[in-house]
Amino acid sequence: MTTPTPVEVTTSPLALDSLDLWDATASLPEQAADAASAAVHIDVDRLPRREQVENVVVLGMGGSGIAGDVIVATAAPFMPVPVTVVKGYEPPDYVGPGSLVFAMSFSGDTEETIEAATGAFEAGSSLIVVARGGALADLADEWDVPHVPVPEGIPQPRAALAALAVPPLAILEKIGLFPGALQWVHQAVDQLRRRRDELVLPGSQAEELARRIGRTIPLVYSSGDLGKVAALRWKGQVNENAKSPAFANVYPELCHNEVAGWGQHGDATRQLITLVNLRHDAEHPQVSRWVELVADVVREAVAGVLEVRAAGEGDLAQLLDLVLVGDFVSLHLADDAGVDPGPIPVLDEIKQRLGSEGT
Repeated sequence: MTTPTPVEVTTSPLALDSLDLWDATASLPEQAADAASAAVHIDVDRLPRREQVENVVVLGMGGSGIAGDVIVATAAPFMPVPVTVVKGYEPPDYVGPGSLVFAMSFSGDTEETIEAATGAFEAGSSLIVVARGGALADLADEWDVPHVPVPEGIPQPRAALAALAVPPLAILEKIGLFPGALQWVHQAVDQLRRRRDELVLPGSQAEELARRIGRTIPLVYSSGDLGKVAALRWKGQVNENAKSPAFANVYPELCHNEVAGWGQHGDATRQLITLVNLRHDAEHPQVSRWVELVADVVREAVAGVLEVRAAGEGDLAQLLDLVLVGDFVSLHLADDAGVDPGPIPVLDEIKQRLGSEGT
């Protein structure tokens, strides 16, 4: 797979950005385009035939796991077989010879994914590895299964969303399970370029959203599979880039439980919480009414209610459009808080301690 094509953007406005996440974020359209171009080189002869696949499973954690969520949200509704994401150590019990399993790990050394992939391989599934290298790439060679390499030069897993998500979409199209997948990718690239060119400018929508969120905790709501993934991505990016709490939930389910939690403690939540609604064209008409009603109910209990509307043709374009806005919001939040968005020392410490305790 080729290295993402460099993109010229305005100079990073971040006071701290040791891993150059600003440029990596701005390069998402080119990353997606390059991943789509590289997809033509995938060897069809090493893939299972369409009639052999009874189910599709995506294994991944963190940034790799959210890439799996993107695949499920955009491909699953149009596929003739079920698709699931597994974020843990074990594949589902039903995984077997009729399963197509994508084992996705940016580093190739994610222990949960390695263990789950080993279980899937031993169960006789058709396994495809998507990783930069590491132990998972070595296992792909040992098992003689396809390995799609993640390009070098991407600083963190969360900056590799397209490099991780696009190859499985292309493979599903080549097998015949998701016709038109790459056309969706091209439409997404077009929208990402338009949005990126707006977001890198001073005074952008993302900068204004970050200013309005300020030191409060963003609570990100959306709807459907598309919106669920977008909200989860916003949450994770605020957590990792801004080193700040953030939470997410989905309409209409939240209208049956969480909204009741705004009945008390308004004096505290008005100082702490900002509600962010992510809207998209796939939103069910009735959900639109829920969004308006919930905003009216909670407005007096939160610091503010913000809204972001997706643009672009197709579900993938709209999902990635919301993702890109959220990514830039998280970078501006990091800058406003005076923190470096790149390193995540607490996660490194936890992994090191886990490893040392296991020896």
